[in-house]
Amino acid sequence: MQYKDYSKEQLFEELGTLKNSFEEIKAMGLKLNMARGVPSPDQLKLSLPMLDILYREADCTAEDGTDCRNYGVMDGIPECKRLMADLMGVTPDMVMIGGNSSLNMMFDTISCFMNKPAEPGTPPWGLVPERKFLCPVPGYDRHFGVTGYFDFEMIPVPMDENGPVMDVVEELVKDPSVKGMWCVPKYSNPSGITYSDEVVRRIAALKPAAKDFRLMWDNAYCIHDLVEDGDSLLNIFEECEKTGNIDMPIEFCSTSKITFPGSGVAAMAASENNMKVIKNKYKYQTIGYDKLNMLRHVRFFGDIDGMKEHMKKHAAVLKPRFDIVTDKLGEKLEDYGIVWYNHPRGGYFVSVNVMDGTAKRVVELCKEAGVNLTGAGATYPLGNDPYDSNIRIAPSFPSLEDLDKAMDVFCICARLAAVEKLTA
Repeated sequence: MQYKDYSKEQLFEELGTLKNSFEEIKAMGLKLNMARGVPSPDQLKLSLPMLDILYREADCTAEDGTDCRNYGVMDGIPECKRLMADLMGVTPDMVMIGGNSSLNMMFDTISCFMNKPAEPGTPPWGLVPERKFLCPVPGYDRHFGVTGYFDFEMIPVPMDENGPVMDVVEELVKDPSVKGMWCVPKYSNPSGITYSDEVVRRIAALKPAAKDFRLMWDNAYCIHDLVEDGDSLLNIFEECEKTGNIDMPIEFCSTSKITFPGSGVAAMAASENNMKVIKNKYKYQTIGYDKLNMLRHVRFFGDIDGMKEHMKKHAAVLKPRFDIVTDKLGEKLEDYGIVWYNHPRGGYFVSVNVMDGTAKRVVELCKEAGVNLTGAGATYPLGNDPYDSNIRIAPSFPSLEDLDKAMDVFCICARLAAVEKLTA
């Protein structure tokens, strides 16, 4: 029976029972962390053979003769550009290889356009006094942190099962002060949604009032399938080519959740016009990124097919963890009518909506019981979830045993917070 159908007496009886259960959990002294999408030790072991591959082969020369131990090659060695181009579905000439962090490349791109015009004849974004950025919600807190740092007004855009609600986007881009939109188009963080073909085509066909409007296309989970028949995503560059908007998208990806998060390879892809502006910044910023790391990644994977085979090993580790989360939510919360959650087919998160007005309380109770979650509201700009309902769960890091315990705690806390609210 759903809580909304309980009598007042039944609710108060339930409150007492849940408080007792909560005190029993606290007495266990748990210390469990599901705050961020961190790969587990089992996942990190998968890439260990990469670490000495150059030593074993005793050759640090790229295919074009570049000595990867030395200075030079600002945009990446050719074989790594080819590998990351295949990952993003573009040509190598569109690709620049960075360090280990795609987020760093996103920050640098926004920073570049703050100081230099993204489009000839337009002012740098830093000279636009009321600049705005579109933020599909729920979304990635670090994206919002970047545009917040540069003092953009962040406009929340609702998401549905197909991606950003395009009627809203098409209306908002009529404002010339709207300079861009964040997108995680495949297995979105945290909702797990993959943008439908129609949504991608409508994004590609946008006619923004701002000629320097840019899509920050963060394709972080492009091959992070949990199931054999993973979601498919239209190629944004191919669609933008058809609509004459080839300068609109800038795509980002990395191997952070493929090999090692602290020592992966990041890459970006963009049109010739965009790359001209962006590389002009990088040429003063770096002499070149870690070519040895680029080379070891290429030698480890061989090609994109090798990378995809590697990701099947990740899926074998991750899928049971995601199953624990969704199974527990279904078994322990659905009957009470206080939860909605996604069933992701890939990516790194499960997006959970608890009863409106209780998300912060759920996170607070979980912390008190020894389970650390991402802060409630983090999936909205400035941490302001207007419904106080969304919580992002990251199942990857805990062991299966710990995750099972953590989800039991979460479910008790979600019920307790809901009944507290209903009896207040």
